[in-house]
Amino acid sequence: MAASVARVTTITARSDTSFEDAVKAGVERSAKTLRNVSGAWVKDQKVELTDGVVTSWQVVLEVTFVLED
Repeated sequence: MAASVARVTTITARSDTSFEDAVKAGVERSAKTLRNVSGAWVKDQKVELTDGVVTSWQVVLEVTFVLED
């Protein structure tokens, strides 16, 4: 069995809809640039408010991708 090596990179994604939508957008966008994306960890979450109403949801993701030989 061959060993594999992965790298983790941090990205931030924002949505006007929900945390789930922000995660999905961040992972899908990462996969367009990075090859072999194998997972993501939600490191942080925050909301932005305007006059006490949530206007956007933001996540910080740690995206893991496996390095090629």
